[in-house]
Amino acid sequence: MPIATIVNAIAIILGSLIGVLLGRNFPDRVRNIVYQGIGLCVLVIGLDMALKYGSIILVVFSVLLGALTGELLRLDQKMTSFGDWLKGRIKSKDAYFTDGFVTASLIFCIGSMAILGSIDEGIRNDRTILLTKSILDGFISIPLAATYGIGVLFSALPVLLYQGSITIAASQSQAFFTPEIISQITSVGGLLIMGIGLSLLDVKKINVTNLLPSLAYVVLFAIIMG
Repeated sequence: MPIATIVNAIAIILGSLIGVLLGRNFPDRVRNIVYQGIGLCVLVIGLDMALKYGSIILVVFSVLLGALTGELLRLDQKMTSFGDWLKGRIKSKDAYFTDGFVTASLIFCIGSMAILGSIDEGIRNDRTILLTKSILDGFISIPLAATYGIGVLFSALPVLLYQGSITIAASQSQAFFTPEIISQITSVGGLLIMGIGLSLLDVKKINVTNLLPSLAYVVLFAIIMG
């Protein structure tokens, strides 16, 4: 039972509700500087993760093949369509709903804490990392929701599915998650998070959604080279 992931989702929901309430009183200049602050933090977190690679060659090939795969599958369009569908289901009129949903989902799911915490809960029943992540995500969701609106709240759904799946998989196949595989996943995930940070800062718009298959490729390569 992925209890820590459920706590994580609840923290995101609560933080998002606070952010939506506060956002109504935020002037644009405050909203902009908060937005830039988030971008800088995300960029530094991604850089720290990206440097934890075991083999830079595997990282490069994983990202290249992941980009091609994501582009062919049009993952960005699928995720945007799902966000639009959610927006329609709850009859939201928030213009930034889908942007908030996609951005928050990527930030909360790609990080090393999401991966390592879920593995720890599944293998050792240790929820420390995910409970810490819950606190961080709860606070991060406040300025995100203040900027993007209620769409951030619904990022709790991908978090539940993603982290919960990893926890259940880890509990069933403990020997699979070697330190080498974890370090490679962390490095590729860090690059993707850096892409989110650059997009938030308006330095360069990077389609991080279409890079997501890189995470699967790096696991495959790590197993083959293992």
